Amino acid sequence: MNILILNVGSSSIKYVVFKNKSEFLKGKIERIGLKNPYLRENNRITRINVRNFSDALNFILKKLKDVKINIIGHRIVHGGDIKKVSLVNDKLLKKLKKVAELAPLHDYPELKVIESCKKLKVKQYAVFDTSFHQTLKEDAYTYALPYQLCKKYGIRRYGFHGESHNYMSKEASRILKRKNLKLITLHLGNGCSVCAINNGKSVDTSMGFTPLEGLVMGTRCGNIDPSIPFFLIKHEKIGLKEMGNILNKKSGLLGISGVSRNIKDLEKLKDKKSKLAIDVFVYNILKYIGAYYVVLNGLDALVFAGGIGENEHLIRKKVLDKLKFLKVKIDQNLNKENNLIISKKNSKVKVLIVKTNEEKIILNKILGVI
Repeated sequence: MNILILNVGSSSIKYVVFKNKSEFLKGKIERIGLKNPYLRENNRITRINVRNFSDALNFILKKLKDVKINIIGHRIVHGGDIKKVSLVNDKLLKKLKKVAELAPLHDYPELKVIESCKKLKVKQYAVFDTSFHQTLKEDAYTYALPYQLCKKYGIRRYGFHGESHNYMSKEASRILKRKNLKLITLHLGNGCSVCAINNGKSVDTSMGFTPLEGLVMGTRCGNIDPSIPFFLIKHEKIGLKEMGNILNKKSGLLGISGVSRNIKDLEKLKDKKSKLAIDVFVYNILKYIGAYYVVLNGLDALVFAGGIGENEHLIRKKVLDKLKFLKVKIDQNLNKENNLIISKKNSKVKVLIVKTNEEKIILNKILGVI
C-alpha cells in the first residue's frame, strides 16, 4: 500500500510516499508564491516554474504519475478542538473552512491542496497540529477575556507545530533513553514556536489562538501589545484586511530588517537593521526558555528543530551562550557540524538537534485508524 503524505507550509509543500511503512519517494517544493521557487530532492536543488499551490501539487502528481497512491494524508495546522485523525469529507471541510481564518497562511493553502487531491479519488485523512496541545490545562490555555465570549467563540490557546514537538519529544526520549523528561522544544523556521513538555505531554506552548502569537517569525510579529493594531488602523487609516497582512506577512524578521525574512540573508548583510532583527529574534527565544524553565520546575534537555533550528549554528550559539547559568555547556565544533547532541557530557542540560519528521508521525496516526 502506498500512502502519500502532503505537508503544506505557508510557502512550501513537502511530500513523502511511504510504501509498506518505508519511505519510497520524497521531496520538497519551496518558495511557492515567491521569487525563484525550487524543488529540493535527494540533496539536489532544481529551479522550477510554479506560481501557486495548485501548480506545485500538479508538479508533484506529475512526478508520481507512475506510482499508485492508495491513501493521502495531510497535515492541517488549525483543527480547532478536533483531537483525532479524521477522514476528509464534506462535514470536516465545512468545519475547517470556519477556522481557516485563524491560520490564514497555512489552512487556506492546505484546503486548496485537499480540494485538488479529490481528482485522485482516494481516501484522504487529516492530522492536526493542534491535537498534541490538547493536554494543556485550563490555566495554561485560558485567556483573560470575558469568559462567556471565550466559550461562545472557542477562544483559547490551541498551539501549533504539534506533530513537530511530538516528534522531538519522542526522539529525545529515544536518544537519551529516558521517558520521564522535562523538555523545551524549539521549532524554528519561517514559523516558530516553543513548547514545554513534561513526560511526553505538552504543558504550555508559545503559539495560541492562532499561529501569530509567540516568537518573532519570518513575517509574523509574534507577541505585541494588543493596542498596536487599533492604533495603526486609526492613524494609518487602514482596514482589518490590511492590518492582518501587516501582522502576518509584513512583520517579523522581514518587518524589522526591511529586506528579508531569511536568517541566512540577514547574517550575510550585517547592516544595523538586519543585526537588530536577529537580536530581537534571539531575545524572544530566551524569554520563553526562561518562562518554561519555571513552568517545568527544571529542565533535562533543549531540543532544536525546523529549518533554522536544525541548520543555523550561529543562532543556536547566540541562544545557548546566554544559558550558562543553567550549566548548559556546548561543544562548539559539534554545534557547527549540526550534530545530533551538541552539549558536552558534563552539561547539566542536554542539547539536541532533531531533524523533525512530521510525516512519519502523520503516517503512524493514519495507520492507527484505517
